[in-house]
Amino acid sequence: MPARLTDSAANKRTEPPMTAPTLTEFLAAPGTALAKGPVAMVFAEDEVELDSTLRHHIDSGFKSVLFLAPDSFALAPDVAENPLIHRIAYDLPSGDSLTGAVDAVIKAAPGLWMYYCYNAEYLFYPFCETRTIGELLAFHTEERRDAMLTYVIDLYAGDLTRHPTAVSLEEAHMDKSGYYALARNDSANHNHPRERQLDFFGGLRWRYEEHIPAARRKIDRIALFRAKEGLRLRDDHTFSDEEYNTYACPWHNNLTSAIVSFRTAKALKRNPGSTFDIHSFKWRNSIPFEWHSRQLLDLGLMEPGQWF
Repeated sequence: MPARLTDSAANKRTEPPMTAPTLTEFLAAPGTALAKGPVAMVFAEDEVELDSTLRHHIDSGFKSVLFLAPDSFALAPDVAENPLIHRIAYDLPSGDSLTGAVDAVIKAAPGLWMYYCYNAEYLFYPFCETRTIGELLAFHTEERRDAMLTYVIDLYAGDLTRHPTAVSLEEAHMDKSGYYALARNDSANHNHPRERQLDFFGGLRWRYEEHIPAARRKIDRIALFRAKEGLRLRDDHTFSDEEYNTYACPWHNNLTSAIVSFRTAKALKRNPGSTFDIHSFKWRNSIPFEWHSRQLLDLGLMEPGQWF
């Protein structure tokens, strides 16, 4: 696990910060936060791994990170004081809309590359240990692409006795196989398959599908995209422009990326309807996660395309 994700003794959480601006207030006067992309949006559902999530995405090279969270959520001093992190008062647990927030930021900054995720999620892309997110998106732009498919790969603690919340950076595991794709049918076109679009499945949402609503079982998310006028994010993590939802251009394979995520494991262990049925997430295809893009590339969980 990279050292940058951990807390030093000097950076343990302190008191919550002063009241942050609302999203409307922030977008009315964003300062330099939306002057240059790529811009990351991190949505906090709870206080799990807030600091490591924000550090990871700052280290990836995002020009600014919008942290949307309730005022009561505390951060480590090094994170709270980072000038690239812009805190915004937003309360997903109480019903604030993720899609509404993303749409508002899109409207405020057309033309910028953007990204969104939840806390305890970490973006990986080919060669991310030596190349920045800006370099990735510059190449993707040269290939005339305005969005990038990301696979959300479930992480989980190997030992739920030691880690009952299912979250452990040091002992994170993942499924090495069990991923598959199905055609995405177009209900407006006699249910014919959509061109260059697929629904992807696997991980915990496949293995424990009886506890997962059908609409939330997919693992694909268009998390990296270029904002433009009129673009809207849908509840199923696709966009109103169908070309944004394609996995590649018509001519050749394109870059894809991955978000490794504890979100499903957290929910399955927090939900009273599933927690008592799950004593361990490990199975014969579980392997330790190495916190390196090479592992995800070797497993076929992201694609370098023409980027060498």
